[in-house]
Amino acid sequence: MALTGRAGLLAALGIVVVLLAPQPGAALAGVCLLLAAGIVIDLAFAGPVRPLRFHRSGDTLVRLGERATVELVVENAGDRRVRGLLRDAWPPSAGAAPRVARVDVPAGERRKVVMTLTPTRRGDRSSVAVTVRSLGPLGLAARQGTHQAPWTVRVLPPFLSRKHLPSRLARLRELDGRHPALVRGQGTEFDTLREYVVGDDVRSIDWRATARRDDVVVRTWRPERDRRVLIVLDTGRTSAGRVGEAPVPLAGATPDPGGLLPRPDPLPTPGWPRLDWSMDAALLLAALAARAGDRVDFLAHDRAVRAWVSGAARTELLSTLVNAMAPIEAELVEADAQGMVAAVLARAKRRCLVVLLTDLNPAALDEGLMPVLPQLSARHLVLVAGVSDPRVTAMAARRGTAEEVYDAAAAEQARLGRRRITARLRRHGVEVVDASPDDIAPALADAYLALKAAGRL
Repeated sequence: MALTGRAGLLAALGIVVVLLAPQPGAALAGVCLLLAAGIVIDLAFAGPVRPLRFHRSGDTLVRLGERATVELVVENAGDRRVRGLLRDAWPPSAGAAPRVARVDVPAGERRKVVMTLTPTRRGDRSSVAVTVRSLGPLGLAARQGTHQAPWTVRVLPPFLSRKHLPSRLARLRELDGRHPALVRGQGTEFDTLREYVVGDDVRSIDWRATARRDDVVVRTWRPERDRRVLIVLDTGRTSAGRVGEAPVPLAGATPDPGGLLPRPDPLPTPGWPRLDWSMDAALLLAALAARAGDRVDFLAHDRAVRAWVSGAARTELLSTLVNAMAPIEAELVEADAQGMVAAVLARAKRRCLVVLLTDLNPAALDEGLMPVLPQLSARHLVLVAGVSDPRVTAMAARRGTAEEVYDAAAAEQARLGRRRITARLRRHGVEVVDASPDDIAPALADAYLALKAAGRL
């Protein structure tokens, strides 16, 4: 049983009547009797909620920032009509609307309630429960019950960086020789002969062609295809920090017409975690590498392997990756760099491009990656990509007040630390990409194309 707001209002009016009555005792007894009678009448005529049955259908996948529709069918298997309010409870990050819906289901019939989900976070969003409040004719009291109607919607990464894909594919066609501006690298597919210039590898000299000419002639090669790219995603504590601005607006509160729930304040609009920006960059790189004919594998790791994708067909690579990425959340633990390198070496037997998406945090890298980096760079070409915080750059530019000067000094120290760790990585032969959230995906794609053009893959 549940009392409604109308019952509270009538009780308040009854108190006023009692206070104004010449005989408060008799008035109080009369008010209590009338209120109790109304509650009894409502409970007697309110339809039972226990016989209700629920069935769901609708979307099970949605990209972050898009809307999903889930239909809830309410079946009244009882013998009395059920009128009242229905609350389909979802986690706040699911952005479910309406929060409360009015239902009127005659005995033996069905009614459909359509829920619209606008998720604000990746991952699996599951319904919690369905609560029905069956109101009586006077609206003073109601029967209330909670039912389970399980349904899960997986929220996929939005892949906002796909807008950069056409321009990078155009550059890729240039590398492949589909455009007049052909760039040649040191692959295994013969392209043409040209005269020797200082700096050419002497192993590329074609001695037979040289014997037929007066000049030394070398062979050139097209960039190799069908190489392997292993994308490694660090899901440790440093990937949990929020940077930049959220490109997907968060949904505000939805009014509660039935007064069943309090109205929350609108949600704030924080930036994405570094993990999400790294995922977006990984998807662009994977799409580009797949179109280049390279094999792409994916590993997510902190202290254990969180996801592993290998051998996906090129036509199914992106869908496989977004499904693997969707439930991954940053773990608030220090990443095990030694275990990560061991996992990479165990899965990549042949030389390949290892792209490590992590934070260029000097303290974390000094204690974690740097001691084991030689094991990885000795066998593979390593590229480390990190998302910088644009707020640090903004802090470094402010000098208006004494507090801003101190903030600027701290920001400059943080930027200097990133530059130092970047220089150390490069001295180990590691390629480094350090870019803002909006630029990390195209910058990583450009670095891949540069390695492709230089014949280093």
